Amino acid sequence: MLEDLSQHVLDIAENSVAAGASSVLIEIQEDVPGNVLTMAVEDDGKGMSQDFLERVADPFTTTRTTRRVGMGIPFLKQSAELCGGRFLITSAPGAGTRIQATFKYDSIDRPPLGDMAASVMAIFMGHPEINWTYRHVYGGKDFSVSTAELVEVLEDRELLRSAEVGLWIRSQVAEELSLLRN
Repeated sequence: MLEDLSQHVLDIAENSVAAGASSVLIEIQEDVPGNVLTMAVEDDGKGMSQDFLERVADPFTTTRTTRRVGMGIPFLKQSAELCGGRFLITSAPGAGTRIQATFKYDSIDRPPLGDMAASVMAIFMGHPEINWTYRHVYGGKDFSVSTAELVEVLEDRELLRSAEVGLWIRSQVAEELSLLRN
């Protein structure tokens, strides 16, 4: 079972990569006064047929050939619903996919965010060829970072694979997320 939302983000990001996405938006919105935490991942990958979309939350539905079960999306759906939230997935062939999970913010069963900075670092470093954007909203303030911005500064997309840049990304994201909360 995936322990926190950052692990779900990694899992869904890998699904986007497998779907051939060239652009992916990862968004976390923490609306504490409204008592809602929303996690969404949207890509421009190959999308899913209506038939597959209807079965995607079934753990025995997967596109992987290395194993016969796919637990990421079913666990995310179960977690959201257990916390009084909702799970929504929209997709169409050739049009990409959007996955959104909402949680009651104060639910004792809500998974923690986890180490989002490390997840962003892993995603950016692992697939620098994709245009990733990470956006986090908390208390009306927001922070975003994208590989497009980083490549503009670095002038070489492959530098996103370097440990030095990866560690810098992780520390910057962690610092910005800390600033959002202060």
